[in-house]
Amino acid sequence: MYAKPIHRLFQLLFARRKKFFREFWALQDIDFNVRRGECVGIIGRNGAGKSTLLQIVTGTLQPTLGTVEIKGRVAALLELGSGFNPEFSGRDNIYMNASILGLAKDKIDEKYDEIVSFADIGDFIDQPVKTYSSGMMVRLAFAVNAFVDPDVLIVDEALAVGDIGFQMRCMQRLRELIARGTTLLFVTHDLGLVSSFCSKVLFLQGGRQMAFSTDVVATINAFRESVRVAPVAAADDSRRNAEVSEYRFGTHDATIESCEVFESFEKPLDLSAIVAGRKYLVRVTMNAKRDISNVVLGMSFRNREGVDVWGENTVGIFGMGFRLKAGVNTLVFETCFNANVGEYGITCGIADISVNPRIELDQRWPLRKITVVSEHPGQGVCYGPWNFVEQT
Repeated sequence: MYAKPIHRLFQLLFARRKKFFREFWALQDIDFNVRRGECVGIIGRNGAGKSTLLQIVTGTLQPTLGTVEIKGRVAALLELGSGFNPEFSGRDNIYMNASILGLAKDKIDEKYDEIVSFADIGDFIDQPVKTYSSGMMVRLAFAVNAFVDPDVLIVDEALAVGDIGFQMRCMQRLRELIARGTTLLFVTHDLGLVSSFCSKVLFLQGGRQMAFSTDVVATINAFRESVRVAPVAAADDSRRNAEVSEYRFGTHDATIESCEVFESFEKPLDLSAIVAGRKYLVRVTMNAKRDISNVVLGMSFRNREGVDVWGENTVGIFGMGFRLKAGVNTLVFETCFNANVGEYGITCGIADISVNPRIELDQRWPLRKITVVSEHPGQGVCYGPWNFVEQT
């Protein structure tokens, strides 16, 4: 590393007399093996060397010392839009990138519809990539890399760009790849994702390997102990829920128009962030084309891995369905979101249960996203507040 740009010239001219730079090792003493079908999470603070390590594994950087041996086709999602030609359309970039990854044109033709369907960017597939948003870019990049059936898939925090709906689909696709024997290496700051998804964890600190173990929980705890965790501040309530990629189906004889979360009737502002463990009011607005005598409303709180952390329906609450009248209807109920810090999708659905089998009127998965914050983040999926009682 050079203190001033001109020192590079001095080093070239006077290298034998003086050293004008100082050495900085992004990585040192890294040594690990990954077997076929294993999922390895790489964790560490910013600057620990995680992204550098993945670039060395994929071959985009050459190590100063040491060797990397890898068997099989490697697909990597390291940097947003890397490998895409901004002037080419999405369609052209699919064929170009899949060819680089070793697929023949006839194989790409077979996979093309799956890639386009997963990316879900509509007519933009025939537009230049330079016109894409960051979310559209990562959708297309992930779809290409995940559907060329790689032997090794490497992901560096790229999925953090996508919305909660897209992330759920990605997690499902990654599980399918691992089940087929694909090896996965990925960098993430989401420790919940690591604990639920990975069979091994590599912990880096200051460019050095602190741990590489199948004991995922112990390694995560070692990382937590190395970091002084500051309290999580509540997010700005004025920020609104970003657009969510949802899966929706039903007859739409009645539809779910919105789901709002607010503190009280005196404070009806719809919140984008809530504090774990506190009580909130949830208002669901529905619009029915006709009177429906017996309806059930169901709701769940789903994390990015697609796991329902919490779920309930009105039959479970009331012991029976409720009547929807033609026009606008609202239901308000009180609940406590006992989930740990992170982003979640609120899924919601209504069904006509006056007939058997029931008729799905409107299902929205997820309807919206919401962020959970906490002054005292805990571990695991759920938030269980402790209240001190006594000491004897």
